[in-house]
Amino acid sequence: MRPGNENIDVPVTKDAHNEGPIPSAWRPILKSVVDAFARGDYELKDGLSGVTPVSGETARQVREYIQDYGAKLIELPPQSWDTSVCIWMGNRWDALVDLWTEDEGRSDLVLEVDVSEADAGYVVAIHMVYVP
Repeated sequence: MRPGNENIDVPVTKDAHNEGPIPSAWRPILKSVVDAFARGDYELKDGLSGVTPVSGETARQVREYIQDYGAKLIELPPQSWDTSVCIWMGNRWDALVDLWTEDEGRSDLVLEVDVSEADAGYVVAIHMVYVP
């Protein structure tokens, strides 16, 4: 996707051979996850609809990796969708969301999640934050 196209509707597709952009339907919940992390809420204490509970181990990994990276994570800007990707794995999508920091803008950090279909739409499971 080209910069400035964040308002274009991106459909959910099941292409196991090619990475694609993050579908529009998932973006609000992924933004909410990253915004919570930027506030230091790594366990998503209040919960987020459509996100599986974050284990203490996962919350610790995310917090420590961001702290070790040494930059302040910021809320997810619309430009993140220009470079974040997902791919269909046969029963779920694996997705990498590019994260942004105060000093760098787009950083080397990514949020890795998987997304599954559910009765009410989609469910996001958070795996980790890291530098690929």
